[in-house]
Amino acid sequence: MTAALAELTGTALLIILGNGVVANVVLNKTKGNNSGWLVITFGWAMALFVAVYTCTMLGGSGHLNPAVTLAFTFFGDFDKALVVPYILAQFAGAIAGSIIVWIAYKTHYDATTDPELLRATFCTAPNIYSPVNNALTEFIGTFILMFGVLAISPAASTLGTLDALPVSLLLLGIGLSLGGPTGYAINPARDLGPRIAHAILPIKHKGNSEWNYAWVPVVAPVLGAILAALVFNYVK
Repeated sequence: MTAALAELTGTALLIILGNGVVANVVLNKTKGNNSGWLVITFGWAMALFVAVYTCTMLGGSGHLNPAVTLAFTFFGDFDKALVVPYILAQFAGAIAGSIIVWIAYKTHYDATTDPELLRATFCTAPNIYSPVNNALTEFIGTFILMFGVLAISPAASTLGTLDALPVSLLLLGIGLSLGGPTGYAINPARDLGPRIAHAILPIKHKGNSEWNYAWVPVVAPVLGAILAALVFNYVK
């Protein structure tokens, strides 16, 4: 399997398990309905563990995140020829993963009439809309993610299978500590890919896809990851 295809597979798994746990918590009449934020954060952490482990086993780098790929490109030894294929694969995997979640929970999507809850199973949105503060939260969260990834795997631009668990615990910590304001996208593909899926799928009762907010979980994570790599390279 090519590295890009491994990234696509890993990102699809990330979204299937990550957005899957959100769907289980917020959609009507599911077994996990209203089980809360702790379930979501633990679910996302386990999603990242499975996705990184699987991706690296298949020959990918385990980035699963355009911001991480770009940061490794600018301040690491990552092959620049792989940047575009990786990012395209990450977005494609995220879109595919969201569609699979929708198929799995189709009857529960039909039973849910709140458009905000429906959108929450695809992409992030703040409870208090404040573009500057929302962007800062995403920036800080991604800075910590990238800095932590570099501390876990400082010698290479590829995460190994043994890195999957500490990276997933890192994501758990970020979600519990900094996830409240925005839902902690900290990954452009994780947010924009599912947002595109939300826009194109024939979902009953859906509202708009909040494109006015879509730039925040794309721009802020990229800037946060790049600065983290710059700072890490300076202080290591």
